[in-house]
Amino acid sequence: MDRYRRGMEILESINRESYRALKEELEEVSPDLSRFVAEFAYGDVYSRKGLDLKTRELITIAALTVLGAEKQLKSHVKGALNAGCTREEIIEVIIQMAVYAGFPAAINGAIAAKEAFRD
Repeated sequence: MDRYRRGMEILESINRESYRALKEELEEVSPDLSRFVAEFAYGDVYSRKGLDLKTRELITIAALTVLGAEKQLKSHVKGALNAGCTREEIIEVIIQMAVYAGFPAAINGAIAAKEAFRD
């Protein structure tokens, strides 16, 4: 199976609408960038055997919280829920990031998660 199709299968299972919105948003300026997301991030990395999707989404939530990437964090909170994570697990990961990234990052992450939960 090719990288793109493998990546799209994962994206379809965890957050179909988010990827479609990203693809549409990038279509005019950089359509290749959305394809790279599907191929590399999901087709190559997320599809590896070492971790399940639930664990990968929790790790991604931690990283995006630390980075302050709220738009992407909201998307991955939804993906984590679809991958089987609970709200409690997601919030615990975000709280843990207060230790390493500071309270502002954790607070912003918690607010982004709250907004994603509401959707």
